Amino acid sequence: MNRRTFLNTVPAITFLAGTISGGKKTIKTSSQETPNPAGDLQPIKLVKPETDGGKSVLASLKERRTIRSIDSKELPPQMLSNLLWAAFGVNRENEPHGGPGRTAASASNSQEIDLYVTMPQGVYLYDAAAHILKPVVAGDYRHRARRRRGSRAPVNIFFVVDIAKYSKAPFQEPGLKDTEIQKSYYYVATGLIAQNVYLYAASRGLAAHFHNCNKQDTHREFKLRPEQRVLFAQTIGFPAAQA
Repeated sequence: MNRRTFLNTVPAITFLAGTISGGKKTIKTSSQETPNPAGDLQPIKLVKPETDGGKSVLASLKERRTIRSIDSKELPPQMLSNLLWAAFGVNRENEPHGGPGRTAASASNSQEIDLYVTMPQGVYLYDAAAHILKPVVAGDYRHRARRRRGSRAPVNIFFVVDIAKYSKAPFQEPGLKDTEIQKSYYYVATGLIAQNVYLYAASRGLAAHFHNCNKQDTHREFKLRPEQRVLFAQTIGFPAAQA
């Protein structure tokens, strides 16, 4: 057997060897799948949110404030579910222009803000329609909030705008195509959601802090698409005990 014949035969021999051994041998190729960044992280099926209880709206407004000192104690499942639903959950199935309605308004019901939630075990994307947290990246990325307390608080919500959602909005008003008007829309939408978080926190005795975040690194770490932009973050948890 000459050298050319031998080289042409080697791949076939290798393939057959893998087949004979029960297919357990994996041959690495250039098309091999990239490892899943979420690893073994599983979706979190949130419990049904409570839609009553807590302090009244007026009482919550009276108590609304920024509390930066936040304990590392984990939020109970019911409280986490209520928090995310209050922030930007589905509160009605159908809007006049189509699609479900949410607890915060958005331009033409575009619902352009995505909520990325960081907890000690990983990063999740809040799916409001299914009311679940979808795993994005395994690992503790709470420090991306760039706040000393943010790295130990149980929950950080990152506000991420998806510009592509404007083109899918059920009602296409002219402003959705103007980049400067888009900015005003997604900044207002972020503020509305953040205020929902503040009011829920005030109604349940939680601490909340809306702030800037590490925009440069977060885009890469959270595996965002080019159409997505990191805007702000909000840290939530129980108030830390005063020394």
